Amino acid sequence: TPLRERLIKSMKDLFGVDKKRISHALSVLEHAEYLQSIEGGDEDVVVAAAVLHDIGIHEAERKYDSSAGKYQEIEGPPIAREIMEELGIDEERIVHVCRIVGSHHSARDIDTLEFRILWDSDWLVNMPDAFPDADAEKLRSRIERIFKTDSGKKRASELFLK
Repeated sequence: TPLRERLIKSMKDLFGVDKKRISHALSVLEHAEYLQSIEGGDEDVVVAAAVLHDIGIHEAERKYDSSAGKYQEIEGPPIAREIMEELGIDEERIVHVCRIVGSHHSARDIDTLEFRILWDSDWLVNMPDAFPDADAEKLRSRIERIFKTDSGKKRASELFLK
């Protein structure tokens, strides 16, 4: 969609030469679009949340000398809001996306379908780095515990329990 492309452009402009962060956001977006096609939910919220979920990472590194999730959750929402306002996204969606961005590491105070899709999509990208030495049994139990949608669990099993 045109909105999708404009969100990606805004994210790339902000991340600049940080190919790692751009690549991560695009991978999360790919998973999110797949999960959303199965789970449903508001496509614009899912796409915006996927593209913008880590948007505060540079500001977190600048202010706190850390990319820790708690700092991303503080710094991300105002930056995400500014981008979405510039793109003319309606206030209700902006608030929802900002809540997702502000909880995407802690899962604090939010449990919408769109949040669960973003959570699972981010984990689908981060799982190999998070548990590099886990055997199949450990991974199976982690997938069961961590993932919040049935299609996320299924996709994780397909990707990591081969």
